[in-house]
This record gives sequence, C-alpha cells and structure tokens, in this order.
Amino acid sequence: MSILVVAEHLRGRVRDVTYELISAARELEGPVAVAVIGREPLDVGRDGVDEVVHVRVEQDEFENDVYQAALETLIEERRPQAVLLGFTVNSMGYAAAVAAKLGLGFASDVFAVSHEGDAIVATRAFYGSKVHGEIEFPAGKPVLLLLRPTVWPQAEGSGSPTASQVELGPVSSRARHREFEEVERGDVDITTADFLLSIGRGIGDQENIAMFEELAGKLGATLAVSRPLVDAGWMSNARQVGQSGKTVKPKVYLAFGISGAVQHLAGMKASETIIAVNTDPEAAIFDVAHYGAVADLFDVAEELAKLV
Repeated sequence: MSILVVAEHLRGRVRDVTYELISAARELEGPVAVAVIGREPLDVGRDGVDEVVHVRVEQDEFENDVYQAALETLIEERRPQAVLLGFTVNSMGYAAAVAAKLGLGFASDVFAVSHEGDAIVATRAFYGSKVHGEIEFPAGKPVLLLLRPTVWPQAEGSGSPTASQVELGPVSSRARHREFEEVERGDVDITTADFLLSIGRGIGDQENIAMFEELAGKLGATLAVSRPLVDAGWMSNARQVGQSGKTVKPKVYLAFGISGAVQHLAGMKASETIIAVNTDPEAAIFDVAHYGAVADLFDVAEELAKLV
C-alpha cells in the first residue's frame, strides 16, 4: 500500500500537522512519500519517510488552485492507494475538489485510519461528534483523507529518504497570495501552552474568574475557558477550547466546572493528561479524564492554592 502525504508549510517552516500525517501514514504499513509543493524544497525527511517529492511551482506560499493542480498530477502519475492531508483551512480549500474531479474516496475530520485486507478504514465523527462511524474504502481507487490535527504524535528522527522533483509549470490561480497580515490573537495563544487550567460554566459568576486567573499564575498554567464563558462576554475567544475555538494538546489539562460537551471534548481530548473537577459524577468530561474529582471546584481550587 503506497501512501502520499502532502506537506503544509508557512513562510519556509514545515507545519506540525505534516509530521502528524507521517505518523498516521506509517500505521498503514506501506512506502510513504511526502510531497512538498512550493518554489524551494523543504526538509521533511523524518523516520518512516521513503521519498520526498518536491513539486516545483512558481508560488512560495499556498494557493488552492496551484495545490489542486499539483495533487491531481501526483495522483495521476503515482496512483497512491491513500493520500493524507491535514484537516486544515488550506486543505479544505482544494482537497474535496480533487476527490470529486478524480472520483476518489473521500473523508474529512478523520481521527483513526487502518487497513483491513486491501481495504482502508477511516474513522470520523458525525452529528457533532455524538456518533463515531467507520468508513470502509475498498481497494481499486486512491482514497483521499483529511486527518484531524493533534491526534497523532509528530514523527521524529532523521530518515534517509530518496529525493525526486516534479516540474508543474505555470498554473492559473483564481486566488493569489499577496502578503501576510498578522491577525490579532488576543492576549494569549493557548495552542502552545504545556499546562492549561480551563474553566467552564460551573464557576457560576464572572467575578469568580479572578480566583482561577490567580491560581493559574501560581501553578504556572495558562487560563483557558469553555464556550459558555465566551458567549457570555466574560472572556476573549482567544482562550476558548473546543470545536468552535482552539484545538489544544497540552501536557496537562486541568478542567474546573466543565461538563464536557462533545464540541469541547473535540478540542482537548488529545491532551496528554486530563484532570477534571466537577460535582456531577455523570459529567461527560470524566469519560476522557485520566484523573477526576467529584467535588466542589472552589474547595479544590482553594486547597491547590495552599500547596503552591
């Protein structure tokens, strides 16, 4: 089974999702080729990569029509059995069009892949993550999958892949990259934090936020919130974790008063260690937590504050 991974890069830096895709590709147990689309090649030769294909184009940065033309060329020339892309804003701009044009199997927001015999099985969520389903793609045509970021660990090590190059030539692009403009992230970037202290509806009133801000500072954590606090106007959406907020993967995720709606869990359940505090023993957050306390969150917060 041959697997093609499409690398994502920004301003000359390979994005983390690329190395996660390589880890997923290795689970399919076949030769792995990584395509780098751009003016210059980039180093993506991690362990498990057999070939790096530089698709040379005139553009330095992402343009959806260029990537679509490049991927169509690679698929038609190489006929990989699986094509893996990140479930990202960039990929959503062209991947479905490639699948539709070439008649490929397609699934997005995939968080598990495997093969059963010659078939590829992709697992994804439906109905707002209330249901998980397996989609089986029989052998015969390439399958194009968009994989959810942060689910797989990043591939590490330094491999020794072969290198090849494809000259794509000029591509007429309807949407052209002109320049970068920094978007205001708010007061913090929670996606880079190793330790998140996250609070939800259970804190009760807005004035109680200060207590948890102080506790986060003492613990060396970054304060995050669930959607109800943002909807109430109490906190910036820069701190929101969840499907409509940020996807995070800290080493520690400490949740106070968060029930665990499916949209919130989708944004944090890949955290290395999840600790939940909630008075409801049936709260969904306990289904993903590694450690939990059925207790009053204020009592637990006060005891933690005494220890630091």
